Amino acid sequence: MSSSAIEPEAPDLVCQLDNVQGMVDALSSVRWKRHQDAVIELSEHGIVLIVEETSCLQAKVYLQRELFIRYEYSAQGRPRFGVSLGLFVDCLNTFSVPGRSNTIEIQYPGPDMQLLLKSVDSLDACIYSEIRTRIPDMISWDYNFEPAGSTPLSFTVKSAALKEAIDDLEWPGSSIQIILQPVPPSVTFRGEGHGDLQIDFMYYVNTDLLIAFHCDQEVSYRYKYKFLRATTSNIPSSVIKDNRGSKLTIGRGGMLKVQHLVSVARPSVSHPHIDSAGYQQPSRIAYIEFFVKPEEDVDTVNDS
Repeated sequence: MSSSAIEPEAPDLVCQLDNVQGMVDALSSVRWKRHQDAVIELSEHGIVLIVEETSCLQAKVYLQRELFIRYEYSAQGRPRFGVSLGLFVDCLNTFSVPGRSNTIEIQYPGPDMQLLLKSVDSLDACIYSEIRTRIPDMISWDYNFEPAGSTPLSFTVKSAALKEAIDDLEWPGSSIQIILQPVPPSVTFRGEGHGDLQIDFMYYVNTDLLIAFHCDQEVSYRYKYKFLRATTSNIPSSVIKDNRGSKLTIGRGGMLKVQHLVSVARPSVSHPHIDSAGYQQPSRIAYIEFFVKPEEDVDTVNDS
C-alpha cells in the first residue's frame, strides 16, 4: 500500500500503437470539415472519439484496447476530454513515415492535462508532441439507435460503390431519399435538384456490390445531402483499395447508422494478422459509426 502516495500522479492511460497510419485513417474518416472539436473517452476497454454537428450528425471511432501493443489503464470511471480533431490528426501525421511501421506512445494526462505523444521505435531521434485539451461540452443529443422492427432494415454495400453513389447524387442544398423495398429486394438513392437522379442497388442482380440485404417492409426517408456525404467523404483509400463493405441500417424514426471498418494492423509482408481466409482479425480493426437524423418531413412509405 506504500505506492498509494504516488498513485494520484500516475496517468490515466499509457498505451502504445504500432500502426500510426491506421489510426490516422480511422480518425480522418470522421473529419468532415476543417475546424472540428472532438470528445475523447477513455476506458479499460479502449478509446472512443466522438464528433457531431448541429444535433443531426454524430460519428464515433472505436479503438479497442486489442489494437494497442500496450494498454495500461489506471483511471477510476471513464475520463473524458475535448481536443481539436484536426490538430490531433496533424500531430499523428508527423509520426507516420510512408513505407515503414511506426510505434508511438500516447499518455493522458500530462502535468497540465495535455495529451502526450512520442515515438518509441527509433534510437536516433524521438518525436514528441503535446496537445492541449479542454473540458468537453456535453454531447448535445442522444442518438438512441433502436431497431425499426423485429427484422433489421439494413444492407451492406461495397464502400467504393457507396462513396461513388453519394458523390454522384450531389445537388446544392438538396436532400437524398433512401428507399428500401423487399420485392424486388433493392436499395434506391434518389436526389432531386435541377432534375432527378436515381441510383439503384439490386440485390441478387449484383451481389458483388450489394453484399447483404435485410428488409421486410418498404421504407423511405430523406437525409440532408451534406450530412450523408460526411459519412463517406473521407473513407480511407485503404478501405477503397481493399474493396471492403460498409453497412447501413435504418432504425426507429428513420435514424441512419453507417458503419465502416478500418484496418489498424501493422504493415508486414507476412501479414501476421490476416487469417487463412484472408480476413483481418477483428482485434486489428477500428470501428467507425455515423448516426444521421432524417429530415423532419420524413416520407414513410409503409407506416404499418
